[in-house]
Amino acid sequence: MLTYRRTLAASTLAVSVLLTAACSPGDSGGKPPVRGTALAAVDTLTVKGRAPKTGYEREKFGRAWVDVDGNGCGTRDDILKRDLTGVRFTDGHCKVASGTLADDPYTGTTVRYVRGRSKVDIDHVVALSDAWQKGASKWDGETRRRFANDPLNLLAVDAATNRGKSDGDAATWLPPNRAYRCAYVARQVAVKKKYGVWVTAGERDAMKKVLGTCPQQKLP
Repeated sequence: MLTYRRTLAASTLAVSVLLTAACSPGDSGGKPPVRGTALAAVDTLTVKGRAPKTGYEREKFGRAWVDVDGNGCGTRDDILKRDLTGVRFTDGHCKVASGTLADDPYTGTTVRYVRGRSKVDIDHVVALSDAWQKGASKWDGETRRRFANDPLNLLAVDAATNRGKSDGDAATWLPPNRAYRCAYVARQVAVKKKYGVWVTAGERDAMKKVLGTCPQQKLP
């Protein structure tokens, strides 16, 4: 009888542990991530420690907002045209004079853009200094210039919130707008995968925690 009770207790404990693990927040039910999703892509990123910030300067990524696609407009104005509504120009089709960020990704609010007194920033989703500490310091100048001007890595966002982000990664900063967090982390994963930027262990875990709540989220 004693042996039976011990066996029953052990079995009950094992079932309890399995149920607890299966119901952990951010877990996808024990199933492997679906191929092609942002969650699956996290496991393809290299995991290493953060390197020193020594030598980082914005200028190492080239002159800000150059015309990399040859359309005659700087990258900043290209992103404003892409992300704002009701856009008006100071001249021709390049310099954006005003517009509205109708649904700011980071806050979920409406932000008005007026050239010269803007409350809208163009954010590097993967910050330049973060990239510098995770591989970009070894790149050539042209690769850094492309990274700094890649539309995949750029978003028009609320300026005050962006400046609070600074150069934080997913382990230290997420958008206050919770509804955008899955898309935000998926974009970071896509950028880091494209350029071979590595992640820290804490950053990888933070990415998985967010994407575990939306396991079908695709890479942008």
